[in-house]
Amino acid sequence: MSSRRQELVAQLTLALPILGGQLAQTANGFVDTMMAGRVSANDLAAVAVGASIWVPLFLFMTGVLMSATPILSRHLGGEAYHRINPLAQQGIWLGLGLGVLCALILRSIAPVLVWMDVDPAIRPLVSGYLDALSWGMPGAALMLAMRSYTESMNHTRPVLLFSVIGLLINIPSNYVLIYGKLGFPAMGGVGCGWATSLVMWSMALMMLFYTHRHPVYQHAPLNLRRRHVEMASLGYMLRLGLPVGLSIFFEVSIFAVIALLIGSLGAQIVASHQIALNFTSLIFMVPLSFSLAASVRVGHARGRHDEQGLRHAVQVALCITTVVGVTAAAALVLARGWIPHIYTNNRDVIELATYLLLFAALYQVSDALQVCANGCLRGFEDTAWPMIMTLFAYWGVGLPLGYGLGLTHWFGEPMGPAGFWIGLVAGLTVAAILLGWRLRWRMRQALSPPTDVLPPTSP
Repeated sequence: MSSRRQELVAQLTLALPILGGQLAQTANGFVDTMMAGRVSANDLAAVAVGASIWVPLFLFMTGVLMSATPILSRHLGGEAYHRINPLAQQGIWLGLGLGVLCALILRSIAPVLVWMDVDPAIRPLVSGYLDALSWGMPGAALMLAMRSYTESMNHTRPVLLFSVIGLLINIPSNYVLIYGKLGFPAMGGVGCGWATSLVMWSMALMMLFYTHRHPVYQHAPLNLRRRHVEMASLGYMLRLGLPVGLSIFFEVSIFAVIALLIGSLGAQIVASHQIALNFTSLIFMVPLSFSLAASVRVGHARGRHDEQGLRHAVQVALCITTVVGVTAAAALVLARGWIPHIYTNNRDVIELATYLLLFAALYQVSDALQVCANGCLRGFEDTAWPMIMTLFAYWGVGLPLGYGLGLTHWFGEPMGPAGFWIGLVAGLTVAAILLGWRLRWRMRQALSPPTDVLPPTSP
């Protein structure tokens, strides 16, 4: 088998379980929304508002803890197995610290709800939901840190397995706690928070048990009985991961801002925008999963000091995501007429959503390439410049252009939501170009000999 074909098989083997795990986790949010909505509109609104607060925090935490994956991958590629246990532990300590911080933020959210002018009728439900969910944030952080450890070992099946088990735990837990079964009081939307906390801790503990018992980890085991705290390694992980977390936050927040800006245009326009955004967000998980696999493969090649393997890892990742982007674009163009019917029967909403999905098709290739380049750069442990580039692309190009086209007369008659989607196309295209340039520059640099923690300094 050629080296490129081997690399293709390796990336597919890594990415497909990650994709399955992402879809299973997304299904948890769907289940929460559906089951809370059957209690009352207030419970549904409380879960929706609460999710808009805790999900960005969770994604920020996810981004920061991604820093452990390329570091561990580099050491595994270099067969520095004695460093895996100490470095994996630094990811756990960092994760637990972030989890506690996020929990404290969620438990102190009541003044923010007043400032956001959230309906007083649902404020107690939102606070109760977030208080309950806050208990699970340290568990979620522990699970994310363990995920970095197992993904760096080329072993991603546990991510899929425990995500599916988590979904199977979430459904009956929601039923019992939302509707008050088996002697528990009926908690409504607040019960969703407790069920989510239970899922988070269940997944974390299952991951700990699995990694302790499965033979695949024996050559680089995680032994928490011998605790290590390395402030230099911990600080480096934080410096590497903070830009990733902020990049994810910038990307998530721009969609939230767009939703707020078009809110004045009417409920049907907002609904159409949300349909197109929700469906394309689901598609985005495919290139995102391959970008996570690319981070691991680039890290392994760097650890082996394997220049050919590094080139093949990047080339295969770019080829896969290009195919994914082209396929997604074609599918959106061909299926745009029936996709909105999944969400609504309103003819006006369906017509506008069908139109917006054409713009979504335009950025599928650039979106796939920018997330792939970002994943490869994480494998190089290069995160600061990508953060600056994505910040400029999203907030310096995409949002101003979208605002100008959508709501002002700067470029002629306001285009409404279509103007914002053109802005998204432009922003993601600029991000793909800048990150592609950065990745090309990285590829031209000579590989330095493997180091313990701190990488060679880059401009």
